[in-house]
Amino acid sequence: MNSRVIVFGGNANPELNAEICRHLNIEPGKISVGSFSDGETRVRIDENVRGADVYVLQPTCAPGNQHLMEALVMIDACRRASARKITLVAPYFGYARQERKDSPRAPITAKLVAQLMETAGIDRLLTLELHNSAIQGFFQCPVDHLFAKDVFARYFSGRLDHPVVVSPDAGGVERSRAFAKLLRSNLAIIDKRRPMANESAVMHIIGEVKGKDCLILDDIVDTAGSLTNAASALLAEGAKSVRAAITHPVLSGPAIERIRNSRLEELVVTNSIPLSHDAKNLRQIRQVSIAHLIAEAVQRIHDCTSVSSLFS
Repeated sequence: MNSRVIVFGGNANPELNAEICRHLNIEPGKISVGSFSDGETRVRIDENVRGADVYVLQPTCAPGNQHLMEALVMIDACRRASARKITLVAPYFGYARQERKDSPRAPITAKLVAQLMETAGIDRLLTLELHNSAIQGFFQCPVDHLFAKDVFARYFSGRLDHPVVVSPDAGGVERSRAFAKLLRSNLAIIDKRRPMANESAVMHIIGEVKGKDCLILDDIVDTAGSLTNAASALLAEGAKSVRAAITHPVLSGPAIERIRNSRLEELVVTNSIPLSHDAKNLRQIRQVSIAHLIAEAVQRIHDCTSVSSLFS
C-alpha cells in the first residue's frame, strides 16, 4: 500500500504550494518556517511524517540564499522525523546559470548547490526548465525534469496568425525547435554576444521574420536586457509583432522599466516564481500556472508511473 503524500511549502511561493495541494486534493502540510531574531532559519514540523512520502516545495528564487537555506533545513527536519522519501520540488533551481567554469578560478556553484541538497537528505529532485539540462548530472539521486512548452502552447494556440519561434541564442535552439514543432511554425535564431554578465548585444538574426508574429522562447528573464534588445532587433528586421514565453520571471534590477518601455507586445511567464507588485501591474506581463503540471508529476512519482510521458 502506498504511503501518505505530504506537501510542505516554504516561504518562497506559498500560492503555488496551495494550488498544487488543491490539484492533489490534499491539505498543505503543517510546517512553520521562520527565523530567529539574528536571521537564522528556524523550521518546525507540526504533524507526524513518519513513513510518509514528503514533497518539499521551495523554488530558490530571490532572496536566493535565504530560500535555499530554508529548503535545506526543511529537508533535514523531514529526514530526522523519519519521512520515508523526501522529494525537493524546486520549480526554479537557483544558481543554475553558474553551471560551468567560464573563466579561470571560477566556482561551479550549481554543482555545490546540488551537493548541499543531497547532503541535507533528498531522495529525488523535481524541477522545471533547468538552465542547462546537464545539471541533472550533478545529482546522484534521480532528477525529474519538467518542461513548460505544453503550458505555453495551450496559451498561444490560435492567438498568432503567422508565428515564428525565436531562440534568443544558440544555446536555446533545442528548446525552441521543440516548441516550434508544437506550434507547427518556423524557427529563427538570434546570434548574440554577451560581453559581461547581464549585458548582451544582438549581432545577427538567422531565419525569416519579416511579416511574422515572433515568439521568443527562453528559460529565464532576469534584467530583460537580452529580451528587449532582441525585440527591437526583430522589429527592425520587419517582424509584425514580438511576444515572449519565458518560464522563470526573475525580473531583477531594471527589468520592469525595460519591459515597460519596450515594444514587446506580451511577456508570458509561469508562476514558478511569484511576481512582484510592479510586475503584476505591468500591462505586458501575463502569468500562467504550472500547478497542474507539478501536481500531476507528484502523483506519478508517488504511483511509480511515467513522468516523461507527460511530454509525449
